[in-house]
Amino acid sequence: MTIATLEGRGLTRVLPGPVPTTLVAEVDTAFPPASFTAITGPSGSGKSSLLYLLGLLDLPTAGEVLVDGQPTSGLDDAARTATRLERFGFVFQFHFLLPEFSVLDNVMLPMRQLGRLRPEAMRARAMGLLDQLDMPEVAHKRPDALSGGQRQRTAVARALANDPQILLADEPTGSLDTRNAAAVFAILRALAREGRTVVAVTHDEALAATADRRIRLVDGRVVGGTAAG
Repeated sequence: MTIATLEGRGLTRVLPGPVPTTLVAEVDTAFPPASFTAITGPSGSGKSSLLYLLGLLDLPTAGEVLVDGQPTSGLDDAARTATRLERFGFVFQFHFLLPEFSVLDNVMLPMRQLGRLRPEAMRARAMGLLDQLDMPEVAHKRPDALSGGQRQRTAVARALANDPQILLADEPTGSLDTRNAAAVFAILRALAREGRTVVAVTHDEALAATADRRIRLVDGRVVGGTAAG
């Protein structure tokens, strides 16, 4: 049996307060290797909250996230950070590129944080990723000199900097026009075909329909899903 790269068991996230707010409720879901899953649902349904739990960016009130079959609830902050750096790549609706750095330096940032490569190796890998995404010519430009589509592709390159097996994207096309949105989703599908586990939150039903699998949330609960084949 193949172990799912990423799995949530009974994931629940409740915001405390006079009237507690449930963001995610008892979600059981697994994401196998070499798959592209779209998480859909109405605004406020818990899509992003679920993604943040799966990516170890937030802690569940109850339940467990497993990475390669290993539970993560017992990890301290340092171990969670190390797991994110080594195993996950993140793409958000807004690119969050550092404006004072070049595109190349932005892509190299996660490699510098992980600290496993020499500077020349980091530079070579970053250039390779930009070449893979058809953007070698913008390597030395600042983010404000790029188009919206180029900025988001730079964010994808940065997410891939440490060669993560799992790529999580939160509305990665939300600020893009139709053409650039389709291009970014095509990149995500290609990364899944290469063997990565790709999970994307999206409100765009047409783009979600191009994923291998779909999960639909309503009020923090899984209410449906599909799988190709």
